[in-house]
Amino acid sequence: MTSTVLDTPDPRGLAEFYRAFLGWPVASEDPTWVTLRPEGGGAGLSFQLEPRYSPPIWPSRPDEQQMQLHLDFEVDDLEATGAIVEAAGAVLAEFQPQDDTRVYLDPAGHPFCLWVRT
Repeated sequence: MTSTVLDTPDPRGLAEFYRAFLGWPVASEDPTWVTLRPEGGGAGLSFQLEPRYSPPIWPSRPDEQQMQLHLDFEVDDLEATGAIVEAAGAVLAEFQPQDDTRVYLDPAGHPFCLWVRT
């Protein structure tokens, strides 16, 4: 696998959010596509222009756009990392399923999880 791709109406803006959080540099970019890759290689995270993008609803509800995937990030400190992603533009989701996990919505509305190993 070379990359996970997220649809968005703003590829550059969403890439900047994840770059601020992950620290990964931009590997490739054009007006419709941006890819971030970790230093030293590995699978990246890409952002594809989708002008008709509709953000998923978390948690899912009947007759609403369902989440197709989410990203999980293991962190050492939920509070500290939560402050970083919120400063970069994430929103803490209203519904939180577990004590050792925090669900956030990125600026395009994609759910992602921060979690700590217990």
